[in-house]
Amino acid sequence: AGHAALRGWWEEVNESPAWQDGAFFSLTAAYALVSAVALIQLVRIQRRVPEFGWTTQKVFHLMNFVVNGVRAVVFGFHAYVFLLQTKVYKLVLLDLPGLLFFSAYTLLVLFWAEIYHQARSLPTDKLRIIYLAVNSIVYAIQICIWVYLGINDNALVELVSKIFIVSVSAVALLGFAVYGGRQVQCFFFLLYRCVCAVSVSCALSFL
Repeated sequence: AGHAALRGWWEEVNESPAWQDGAFFSLTAAYALVSAVALIQLVRIQRRVPEFGWTTQKVFHLMNFVVNGVRAVVFGFHAYVFLLQTKVYKLVLLDLPGLLFFSAYTLLVLFWAEIYHQARSLPTDKLRIIYLAVNSIVYAIQICIWVYLGINDNALVELVSKIFIVSVSAVALLGFAVYGGRQVQCFFFLLYRCVCAVSVSCALSFL
């Protein structure tokens, strides 16, 4: 009985335009807030250190602003997006934020990877090349999928496109987790060295 009641409530919510509009506009507000915070952070950093130009940190905040801003616009105008007659235009608007998300968070992975390599005295010159190459390949594949869907509306290729977007986002999160964990490990290693150095200094001062 409880399961049937829950299923009936969900079907009622799923078919209610008021509930759907409320969900979409809530998402619009949430993404707009995150986008505004990213923009504020970008402006603050630029005003504090304008002489450094476009650093990785500034580009990351800019991309966060764009990613969440695009999502806010898409969710805010969802009624018009879903009414688009050409299906591929709708897919581009829905999938583009996922690609931008991938670029933003692989940029953060690049930032952490550079710090990790520098801390271990490893070369960093190829990391940016890898970042640009991976992003170029991802965008090229997705653009080819969009072009194909614009020429031939194929349900299987559309499913492949969705799986591809989910996969690249998962790869970005995996890199985020791997290098984030290494960053924390590196931090505690440096902290341990500092504590040991201070302890030795204090012990020698009492000899």
